Amino acid sequence: MVRTACPLDCPDACSLEVTLTLGRITKIDAAPIDELSNPLTDGWICKKVKHHADRVYSPERIMTPLIRVGKKGEGEFRSATWDEALDVIAAKIKSAVNSHGIDSVLPYIYNSSSPKLEANYLTPHLFARLGAPEILHTICAATYGAAWDQMFGEMLSIDTLDVVDTKLVVVWGANPAASGTHLLPLLAKVQKAGGKLVVIDPRETGTAARSDLHLAIRPGTDVILAYALANELARTGKLATQFLAEHATGSAEFLAAASKYSLEDASKICDVSIDKIRELFELIANTKPAVLRIGYGPERNRNGGSGVLAVLALWVVAGNFGTKGSGILASASDGFSIDVNADWPENVQRPERKLLNMNHVGRVLRGEPGSWPVRAKVLLIQGANPAVTAVDQVGMLAGLENDEIFTVVHDQVMTDTAKFADVVLPATTHFEVHDLVGSYGSYTAQVISPVIDRVGESRTNNELATGLATRLGFSAEEFNSAPQFIAARISVQKEKSLQLRPVGTTVQFKDTWPTFADKRARLFVSDSELPLPKYRVADEKYPLVLISPATSHTINSMFADTDPPRVAISMNPQDVAQRKLTDTKRVVVRNDSASLEIDLVIDETLRPGVCFIPKGLWLRATQTGLTANAFTPDHLNDLASGACFNDARVEVSVA
Repeated sequence: MVRTACPLDCPDACSLEVTLTLGRITKIDAAPIDELSNPLTDGWICKKVKHHADRVYSPERIMTPLIRVGKKGEGEFRSATWDEALDVIAAKIKSAVNSHGIDSVLPYIYNSSSPKLEANYLTPHLFARLGAPEILHTICAATYGAAWDQMFGEMLSIDTLDVVDTKLVVVWGANPAASGTHLLPLLAKVQKAGGKLVVIDPRETGTAARSDLHLAIRPGTDVILAYALANELARTGKLATQFLAEHATGSAEFLAAASKYSLEDASKICDVSIDKIRELFELIANTKPAVLRIGYGPERNRNGGSGVLAVLALWVVAGNFGTKGSGILASASDGFSIDVNADWPENVQRPERKLLNMNHVGRVLRGEPGSWPVRAKVLLIQGANPAVTAVDQVGMLAGLENDEIFTVVHDQVMTDTAKFADVVLPATTHFEVHDLVGSYGSYTAQVISPVIDRVGESRTNNELATGLATRLGFSAEEFNSAPQFIAARISVQKEKSLQLRPVGTTVQFKDTWPTFADKRARLFVSDSELPLPKYRVADEKYPLVLISPATSHTINSMFADTDPPRVAISMNPQDVAQRKLTDTKRVVVRNDSASLEIDLVIDETLRPGVCFIPKGLWLRATQTGLTANAFTPDHLNDLASGACFNDARVEVSVA
């Protein structure tokens, strides 16, 4: 048995124990509970990771470099050597730069499920050295992060393990039952001790089913509910006036904006019973200590920044800080203080780089007028599957089909995106590398070493960067990715697990503060692109809001090839009856962008007016080769230009 850790895109970063038989992974489970393990793991892991070996040894695992011989999208390739593939890629990059400039080379790098060095070390460094455009990660968490930074700077999240000390948890726009499952036992402990759990979500998720109070609000109306609750605190004299005087600026401006909305207004606009809203108000006004667990759901619509800012500000005006068991449980990423970036060479000036919104890459690939200063000529994709995960899926697929763009994909398996590539390169899994695993749900770092030998001819992200960098004129010394060098870089971590902050030492406004000169939270920022939250009404050309959240099968598109969720659209019984679909098993989902025939599931856990297709489905899951993101617009929300997945609106009819 070998110990390692999970770096996948989930807050928990579980400590793992892997069983090998003749050098192959035959079992993956939680590591023993001891001083070397992440305490959040607590001796158990999710079913997705238990079956991760299915992906490691998948028949679709890419074993050698591949060069396209068929039409883009058909997945016809021939085997090649790494030298041949890298020579071709380097030549294409040089040609693109010489003929169209460096802005014609687009690095679409995500790596959200990679360990720290794989995600942050040499590949980003290479494209920064080249001066290539930076494709901003606006598809997820950018708005959330911008709102947090605007209000709190780099103040740390509370520790997940401190949640047990609270008397009230409000889970707003998150579903730990699907992502971050190790929070659920802590919530159960709170309830067992007499505390309350509130969930705000358009559907009755696995987390909501465990709650004491569930508010199934309309997607995009989070800002109204938060404003109304804050206004009611002011109206009833329940504001934390001393806390605001000592620890906040801009509360007068925020509360003036909130004063436009009563609880009755929130009931009407959010379409939630006034009794439930009043019950939530009483809990927030009178229960101390209290924790807010805010997820990424509120950011994924036209009002995303407004929603997140308003919800965060609600906790400030309620004064829910300063004691253990209080505060906001957000991302713990800022607590990872270990440097995993490559050193910039001395006496070398950093080139200026253009910025490209990830949500508009499809426009650039299609060559839409005004979308980018030059024609895109080279696209390198690493740690991402935009054919499935990008907004405006129809437009993204059209861009990937563009024969004028030389596309490279570095991935573990033959994804939908890889089938559009000119060159496909085999990537390692985290079971095959030396690295560090961080966490955005706990303050831990874990060292990992290879559990198995490389599968096929797979290479790490850093090794790919080395191969390209040396062919593009950079030194092998600057781009050293030798396994022994990587191992030496992380050898300063003497233990296999490192507790970055002891449990109980991250109390907000006591141990960690807003990182502004005055250490105050900022509820109004005059020079921000969004000084105060605002509410914008949705385009209601189509009556149903289509959401596509994570499931117990998929957090992103990973594992949808080996263990996909049910391929169906779920609808509330009222919406089904209204469309006379009660006895229908197959329906057509449509809007102006796409049409999809799919199975129908009648689901009472969804609020009326909202339907649901699982996140991360691969194109082959449906007959038309489209998934939920085909209906998602590529317009941007109101802060940091984030994605608007939950602004997808559709109609459903009999197939």
